[in-house]
Amino acid sequence: MATDGVDKGRRRFLTATTSVVGGAGIVVAAVPFIKSWEPSARAKTAGAPVEADISKLEEGQMVIFEWRGQPVWIIRRTQAQLDALPSQDARLRDPKSTNTEQQPAFAQNEYRSMKPEILVLVGLCTHLGCAPQLHPELKPEPFDADWKGGFFCPCHKSRFDMAGRVYQGVPAPTNLVVPPYSFVDDNHIMIGVNAEGAA
Repeated sequence: MATDGVDKGRRRFLTATTSVVGGAGIVVAAVPFIKSWEPSARAKTAGAPVEADISKLEEGQMVIFEWRGQPVWIIRRTQAQLDALPSQDARLRDPKSTNTEQQPAFAQNEYRSMKPEILVLVGLCTHLGCAPQLHPELKPEPFDADWKGGFFCPCHKSRFDMAGRVYQGVPAPTNLVVPPYSFVDDNHIMIGVNAEGAA
């Protein structure tokens, strides 16, 4: 018979060698494909915590930093602005910040901040994501005769007080978001890591 001369050991060896080489080829081809699922260096950087230097931030001023592709405002509030906050409670949709998705636990207070004078907010309106404008003066404005300082969104006229709390009767459904943050020292804030160390 023609198969009498076939070396079965050699056949097994060739079959095993072909399987090993084929398996190695699949692994080599799969590595770049699997690596492509990992976030890029740019994406990792965009989501990383950001250290903000507030050493030159004076009363009534605001600085803007970018974190996760969003503007983050840091405002040093004046004592007059802080004193005016309770007077607005009756006009606000969520004056006690009961929506826990809007701020870390440490900011669920009347100031919505860790330190009363320093306010940290994501600078996007909770209606459709426009950028509200800071109007810090405690004086009547065309959009509010009893204005006590805060933020006015020019896109659809939503208003927020100096703690980022939303007024009643405006399109924005919730307060401005307080991102996770912590104080590194008196002059530096780490945006993206809350006081307990979680991102």
